[in-house]
Amino acid sequence: MPRVTKSVTAKAKHKKVLSATKGHYGARSRLFKTAKQSNIKSLQYAFRDRKNRKRTFRSLWIARINAGSRALGVSYSVLVNGLNKSNILLDRKILSDLAINDASTFEKIVKTAVN
Repeated sequence: MPRVTKSVTAKAKHKKVLSATKGHYGARSRLFKTAKQSNIKSLQYAFRDRKNRKRTFRSLWIARINAGSRALGVSYSVLVNGLNKSNILLDRKILSDLAINDASTFEKIVKTAVN
């Protein structure tokens, strides 16, 4: 029975890791051991930042809504409270888009919520 080596499997594993770390700096994309560590860390960062992206966008939307509403003389907190009391169910993403792209509609929404 012939001797079985792991060369084909090892080569495939190494190739997989090295192709995943393409674009990393220096040894992180060239040496297998370093590339493997770099790949693990990059996957951790990717997982973490998928969660952080949601936070970042929400704060961006809030800042845009606040800027748009303050231009109309209303603070963000007063606007959101008014929206909740008047049962206007628009999320922050849509409100920020309206504040930027459709000022007249946003102004109507603000006046409805505040009055």
